[in-house]
Amino acid sequence: MLQLHYHPSNASMAPHLLLEELGVAFELKLVDRAQLAHKSAEYLKLNPNGLIPVLMDGDLVLYETAAICLHLLDTHPQAALAPAIGTLARAHFYKWLVWMTNSLQATLILYFYPERWADSAEGAAQVRAHAEAKVGALLDQMEAELARHGGAYLLGETFSAVDLYALMLCRWTRGFARPARSLPQLGPYLQRLLERPAVQRVFEREGLAAPRV
Repeated sequence: MLQLHYHPSNASMAPHLLLEELGVAFELKLVDRAQLAHKSAEYLKLNPNGLIPVLMDGDLVLYETAAICLHLLDTHPQAALAPAIGTLARAHFYKWLVWMTNSLQATLILYFYPERWADSAEGAAQVRAHAEAKVGALLDQMEAELARHGGAYLLGETFSAVDLYALMLCRWTRGFARPARSLPQLGPYLQRLLERPAVQRVFEREGLAAPRV
C-alpha cells in the first residue's frame, strides 16, 4: 500500500489531496515536526534533506512534492488529473507545476524562514517583507491567468492536479495582509476547490480549522 509521510498543512498536503482525488488506498504516517521527527536518523534515511513529504510505493522511496505528484499521476493515468502527454495542455501543466515549486513555493519559504538568509533580526524582517511583496506579484500572475481564459480552473475548464498544488500554496498566504482568497479571481477559484469532497476529507483528516485558505 502507498504510504505518505506527512505533517498537517505542510508540503505533504498536495500529494495528500491528490491521493484522495485518485481514490486509491493509502496510509498516512505522521511526521511530528514538534518533536523534530523529520530530522531524526530514521527519517533522514528516507529523505536526507530532512523535509516532508516522503512517499513509499513498494520499494520506491520518493521525496520532493512535485516528483511525488508526477509519480502518482503517471501510475494512475486513468484518473485523468493531468492532460495527455504530448499535448499543449500537458506542456502548460508542466509549466504551472514547475512555476509553483520554483517561484511561488520557493518565495513562500523565504517568507516563513527569513532567518535562514539573514544575520540579524532586522535583516530577517527585510527578507520577509520582500518575500511577501514578491508573493503578492506571483498571486497577481495566477489572478491574471484565471481572468484571461475565464475558466473555472488554472488550465481552463478542466480540473487537474496543478489546482491541488495551487490550493496548498494559496492556503499558506492566509495570514498575509493580502491573502490569495482576497483577490477577485482567486477567491472564487479557491472556494470551488474547497467544495470538492476529496479536499474536504483531507482538511478533516489533517484537522485544519478555519480559515481554510
